[in-house]
Order: sequence, then structure tokens, then C-alpha cells
Amino acid sequence: MSTSGWVAYVGPMPFPWGSAGSRRMYGVASSLAAAGYRVVVGHGGHEPGRIELLHEDSGAVSHIGLGERPEQLKGRIRNIRHSLVRGYLTSGALTVRWLDSQSVRPTHVIAYGGFAPYMFRLLGWCRKNSIPLIADVVEWYDPSHRRGGYLNPFYLSAKFAFRFQYARCDGVIAISSFLEDYYSGRGCKVIRVPPTLNVEGLAQRVPRKRGANEPLTLVYAGSPGKKDLVGNVIKGLLLADPEGRRTRLLAVGPAREQILRLLGESGELPPNVVALGRLPQPEVAKILEKADFSVLLRPREKYAEAGFPTKFVESLAAGVPVIANITSDLGDYLHDGVEGLVCRDHSPEGFAEALSRAMALSARELDEMSAAARKRAEDSFDFRNFAKPLAAFLEELRS
Repeated sequence: MSTSGWVAYVGPMPFPWGSAGSRRMYGVASSLAAAGYRVVVGHGGHEPGRIELLHEDSGAVSHIGLGERPEQLKGRIRNIRHSLVRGYLTSGALTVRWLDSQSVRPTHVIAYGGFAPYMFRLLGWCRKNSIPLIADVVEWYDPSHRRGGYLNPFYLSAKFAFRFQYARCDGVIAISSFLEDYYSGRGCKVIRVPPTLNVEGLAQRVPRKRGANEPLTLVYAGSPGKKDLVGNVIKGLLLADPEGRRTRLLAVGPAREQILRLLGESGELPPNVVALGRLPQPEVAKILEKADFSVLLRPREKYAEAGFPTKFVESLAAGVPVIANITSDLGDYLHDGVEGLVCRDHSPEGFAEALSRAMALSARELDEMSAAARKRAEDSFDFRNFAKPLAAFLEELRS
């Protein structure tokens, strides 16, 4: 399919790597490029200073740094108060200035991760220029995750955008059925697109040969904060394997001190828990290659139902089965004993039960789960699967 014009996909995020948001933007942009659109990602960094093709394999995806990330601005402005003004109150001004400077206007603007001030400027610019504005909505913020709770300025800005500004857009790309239902109920035109990757471009995993006395290797990758219950994973690990000889957990992201705080302890981690800290994305992929399972526990709260963990998709794409409890839409893709193992809940005891079953699996059963995980990713999360639906959605908004 070939389309005329170009799409501006903008947001104050790093790109093409650096966060789950970066990978979200890359996936959606790749789908649109596969549908024949020329996509320019205007992201939060400062480089490149002019529009450049991302790389040869990205098709028609280009990018430019617009310097909208608050932390990018703070490094250039000495006065902290001025930095906050530039980072929040004037958010979106650089993006609108860039859109205004284009000799040919985009056919659509897609906004990712911009809150109240950012969306205020984009809504105004798109209305003025009669260009459809689409909000890519991926999570529902919980006030307990921010210092100051309900009075935190970031939370208040996010809440206003989620409740009012995104609903005023011409369309919404929702990452989950929870958000799809919410914005459909607000009268919005909505398409659901989960996290996507270039699954087809990832090499097929070679079955891992584990020695008779080699422990079952689990991987957690992410920034737990208050979202992911890494503490419950480790407590469950100790329940299922108290001597720590049959399992090991590689934790990518959190440092040792952070994990100890989550456990409410001091001193040393259990001997079968290894805190690797933050690693570049290519190194995370290499760690996943060594894993028998990845692990994910989240409480069944609104933020977990609204979001969709990118790490789940990345694990399946790498051919690594997942041990997780069901939140969001995971139940559509994770079937117990097929693509991984389902925990009855997010408690240490629920995880321990699932882990005990994992330890009892044969090498053949692990290989079958690995193949099923990869097949699920190919069928459900490759960006090419959403090229036609996204193209049809954009064309509907133009009519």
C-alpha cells in the first residue's frame, strides 16, 4: 500500500531507544511505514538537529530531536525555577514551532506522552490547521507512584490530559482493552494496538541446553518502582527453593540496594539473586538468551489493567516463556502451560506455586514453551500485523 503525505509522530521521549515509550513509538511508526506512510518522529532529545532516516531497515521512518524532554532542558538552564517553566509550562512549544516550520503540513499528528501544556498547544495547532490529532495512550497514572500523591504537578497534568484532552483528539490509539473501552465510552474513535516489535527481524532462538545440575534461570528486566512486585518474586523464589540451588534470578534494572529496600531488608541478597543494574538494550537481549523464563508480578490495580508491559512482549519475541499473574490483556496471550505459566495471583505464594511447576518441567517441555512463546509474538506483536488496521484508522479520520 502506498499513501501520499507524511505523518508527524511527536512526544517528549527519547528515541529510538531509552525507554518503553521509545520502543512503543518505534513500533507504531514502523507499522505506518509498512503501510506506505512516511513517518517523522519528533522526539524529546536534541539529536539529530535535522530530519534523518533512522536506518536502512526502518523503511520510511525518519526522526529529529526537538529538545522537549525536561531533563534535556535542565542541563542547559542553570536556574532551576526557569528549568521547570521550560520543562512543563512551555512544554510543546518547540514541537509546534517545528510543525509550523514545515513547508508541507503532515496529514496527521500522533502525540505520545505529552500532558496538559503539551497537548494544549498541539490541540490548538491541529485545530488551526485542520489536521487530525491522534493520542497514543499507554497507561493510567497512579498518584501513589509520585511524590506528593494527588498534589504532584506531574500527576495533575497527566490526569487532566487523560480525562479531558485526549478525549478531544480526533482519535485514540489505545494500548489495552481497558483504555479502548474507556475512550470508546467517551465517544472517541479508538483502535487498540498492543506493544509491537520487529519480531520477524529477530533471530530464532536456539534451544538452550541446560545441564543436569544447572539451575533454572529466571530474568526480571525493568524498573520496578511500585509497579512490578520484584520483592514478591524473590520471596516466592525462597519459598519454592529455600536453599537456592535449583533456581537463579537475574535482575536487570534495579541495583542491589533497591532490591533490598523492596524486600525491607539490609545486608546481602540471597545467593541465587543477581542484581545486574541498568544495562544497554543489546545487553538485555543477551541476558534474555540465557533465560528459561522471564518473570512479572503486578497487582490488579487500575494502572496495571490500563497498561501493557513491553517486557512481556520482548520476552515472548525472544522465545522466552513468561511466569506472570494476569493483568491487563495478558490473558489473551499467556495461556498456562503454553507460552508460560500463570500465577494464581501476585502473592509470593502464588509465584512459588508456579515456580515449583516450572522446576518440574522437562527439557522437551521447556523447548515447546519457548517455541510457543515465539509463535505467539510473531502472530500477535509483530509491527507488520498492524500496518493495514492503522492505515485504515488514519484514513477514516481524514474522511
